[in-house]
Amino acid sequence: MSLYISTNTSAAKANYYLGVNTERLQKSIRNLASGTRLSSPVEDPGSLAVSMKLNASINRLSGAMSNVQNGISFLEVQDGILDTVGKIIDRMSELKGLASQDPMKNELDRNTYNNEFKDLQMQLYDISQMTFNGVSLFANYTSDGASEVLYNGMNQSLQRDHTISIYTSENGSSGSKVSLHKSMLQSALTISMKLELAGSKEGLDDTTTSSGNEAGAWTTVVNNQLAGANNSAVADYGNMAISETNADAWVTLASPSLASTINLDQISVGVITSVLENISYLRAQNGGAGSRLNFAYGSLAQQKTNMKAAYGRIVDVDIAAESTRLAKYNVLTQGAAAMIAQANQMPEIALILL
Repeated sequence: MSLYISTNTSAAKANYYLGVNTERLQKSIRNLASGTRLSSPVEDPGSLAVSMKLNASINRLSGAMSNVQNGISFLEVQDGILDTVGKIIDRMSELKGLASQDPMKNELDRNTYNNEFKDLQMQLYDISQMTFNGVSLFANYTSDGASEVLYNGMNQSLQRDHTISIYTSENGSSGSKVSLHKSMLQSALTISMKLELAGSKEGLDDTTTSSGNEAGAWTTVVNNQLAGANNSAVADYGNMAISETNADAWVTLASPSLASTINLDQISVGVITSVLENISYLRAQNGGAGSRLNFAYGSLAQQKTNMKAAYGRIVDVDIAAESTRLAKYNVLTQGAAAMIAQANQMPEIALILL
């Protein structure tokens, strides 16, 4: 083998391998420190693009899960209030029995029960105005705000309903959704002596006042009670001569003022019982939507877990394999540095010849 002084080929090759091993050692250190094998775009551009899209999907799923949780909270608050409404109506039924079926009660006693009955009607109205984070818990108007809602139980018309859409996928409005009912509490508390629901009365919401404004089911009933039987400014339903014997009269158990409340002796137990059935239906409706949201949340949580697993398989560094490479390149780097030092000593052999 020839011996050259001006060109130290061995040192040059050792220096090349030192650079290569140093770069690979730094890459292993960077991957282990960051926990990802895609610490630089040049590592794997295709996988990096896929990982970014997966990460965006995971973030959208997190947003959808948050919306579903808020929807569940809305329903839980609504159900709690409906439970209270049911207890109030149950108390009203009890007051009806106490005031009319006990011969030991005198007129003052019955009047005392009647006062509580009226107070509870105003309490029901106050409850119907409650909100959740500034959003009304109960609907008085349809989703588009064009007209009043009309409760009609199992025969509910979608055109007179009010729903809120909760999106349950990462695709937003183009994906799946669950419709939450804003319970029609005031309309459910409105019923005729024939036990007809507001939504089952043809044309009940189509009447107009003398000013030309539409008078919906609940509004019409309350206005009639306020105006009295002889006032023609509002529509006349059964002359509103409210009594247990007037089957054409309409009543509501939610009153905004004491003047529009009804007395215990004006309605039958059947009316109160029917209203209680309406509330139980609203609670069942609430529970059905809550069940759907719970299943939707579980599905979203599972999707998010699977997406994170897919994301991790793309970007996460294999600690065992990378630590092995770290040890390998650490040894090779030190060996290359030692070989450079050894190669640099080889020209000294030429001095022996000189």
